[in-house]
Amino acid sequence: MRKVLITGANSFVGTNIEKWLMKTPNEFQVDTVDTMNDAWKQADFTQYDTVFHVAGIAHVDPKPEMAPLYYKINTDLTIEIAKWAKQNGVKQFIFMSSGIVYHASKSLKGDVKTLETVPKPNDFYGDSKLKAENGLHELDSPYFCITILRPPMIYGSGNKGNLPRLGWLATKTPIFPAWHNKRSMLYIDNLAEFVKQCILRRMRGTFFPQNAEYSDTVEIVRQFAKEHNHKIWISKIFNPFVWIGSFFLPAIPKMFSDSYYVQEMSKYDFDYQLVSFEESIKGLEIRKTMK
Repeated sequence: MRKVLITGANSFVGTNIEKWLMKTPNEFQVDTVDTMNDAWKQADFTQYDTVFHVAGIAHVDPKPEMAPLYYKINTDLTIEIAKWAKQNGVKQFIFMSSGIVYHASKSLKGDVKTLETVPKPNDFYGDSKLKAENGLHELDSPYFCITILRPPMIYGSGNKGNLPRLGWLATKTPIFPAWHNKRSMLYIDNLAEFVKQCILRRMRGTFFPQNAEYSDTVEIVRQFAKEHNHKIWISKIFNPFVWIGSFFLPAIPKMFSDSYYVQEMSKYDFDYQLVSFEESIKGLEIRKTMK
């Protein structure tokens, strides 16, 4: 039995990973601990095989004055907890980093990532994650395995990200441009299975889990509209508005540009892509707020 401690209580990812692992209670014992106010220091790390660190400040287009807090939480706290885990005999430390450590395109040009792509974050959220990764690499040893995950956008029931907002738009707008794109995304159950395999196999290194299929903003809108019986006219006639709007509205490139890992980066000798993208967005909640 593998004993796992999740640092980051009540988080979307942490909660779902815990539920997934506990589907096989004969294989896992899972506990969670909050990282606020040094509560994690009260936990007995000596009893755990793996620490899965998901605590951190999320990417919410923060103001520049928040930069010190991002580095304090996403970088310094991560390394501090990892050092504590190593000192207390934990064998594996899994860190939830992010694809944001790469240079994120802010135009319709988009970005495509391969194994040769060098991380070059263009905001302090990505930089705080990358600095945490670098600090963790220094702790890696034959007796302390560092596992870094750089997922693309994660989504699932209960998540408050951009996908539910796009779903809301799809049920309200009568028209939509046929500006097709390719984007890497990761359904929470597929991530959970990947984390499970990381623990069982004690995987070491940096990994890039994603869904088996790329998503397409146009097809997402089409599917949400169909599911909610909403008639929508999707046409290339409206594509010029996407091109023009991309120069003035940051949300336009975020919605329509390509952003993906090449699929070869995400193939491993086990199956974790259990749920197709089409199945994963059926029944997802929609939210009115759009950014």
